[in-house]
Amino acid sequence: MTGNKVFDVIIVGGSYAGLSAAMALGRSLRNVLIIDSGEPCNKQTPSSHNFLTHDGAKPFDIARQGKKHLLKYSTVKFINGVAKKGYQRENQFIIELENGKTFHSKKVLFATGLKYTLPEIKGLSQCWGISVVHCPYCHGYEIRNKKTGLLGNGDPGFDLSKFISNWTKDLTLFTNGKSTLTSEQTKKLYEHAIRIVEKEISYFEHDKGWMKRIVFKDGTTEKIKAVYARGDINQHCEIPLELGCELTGQGYLKIDDSCRTTTKGIYASGDNSTMFKAVSAAIASGNKAGAMINKDLIDETF
Repeated sequence: MTGNKVFDVIIVGGSYAGLSAAMALGRSLRNVLIIDSGEPCNKQTPSSHNFLTHDGAKPFDIARQGKKHLLKYSTVKFINGVAKKGYQRENQFIIELENGKTFHSKKVLFATGLKYTLPEIKGLSQCWGISVVHCPYCHGYEIRNKKTGLLGNGDPGFDLSKFISNWTKDLTLFTNGKSTLTSEQTKKLYEHAIRIVEKEISYFEHDKGWMKRIVFKDGTTEKIKAVYARGDINQHCEIPLELGCELTGQGYLKIDDSCRTTTKGIYASGDNSTMFKAVSAAIASGNKAGAMINKDLIDETF
């Protein structure tokens, strides 16, 4: 494959949203190039749930099977690499890889996901996606009615406690320091038998990512089976911002109902542009983006 060919669409990000978009486009007879770094944000997650026909499957296996089906289409090409820069010249987009290779297209879809900045607690990152989770729709059933921790404080901590109380009643909110809950919030949590622990956390003791106990800085410990936590989000890829795409107030790429960003010719799908993060949702988002891009290409040439 050379960098001289002009593809109809370059898709940056070859996980669930990107693969799904490529299938919709490839089946629409569009020449598509997928560029993927091989670093999905759920790399550590052992199983995917709440996805009809794939409930309990390994996320890696879902993506591998999707890629296998996709590459049966001669209209779709896939390369492993990291996209580092993006340019727009006349009516084309140019994506440059880390190795210096460049590829040209009429449209670009970013399906690049997010990066999570987690609290700096030893052991947390090793447990992330395994026994430290963020989505009850993905993992809540598997840890239902178990002794569960919540890592948070203030309004976010209260909201998380309220939300997760649907899946288990044995809940403890760990504020990792002095509570910033209001008196009303504190009272409400106690009314629902949700404990509040204000001790600072030293580290999470675990076995290959499976939580065993929380160790506090005062030397005390607490056994726990799982913890819900929410990290700060950042875009995994900065190229859309360099090309003028705007973000929402929450840090997601701003898109319209047709998955178009605020920069003409650039689209987004998957976790980078929605608060609803699930494999099934990413696949649906990618499928929609592919169809919308194809329609825009038709409208521009008919």
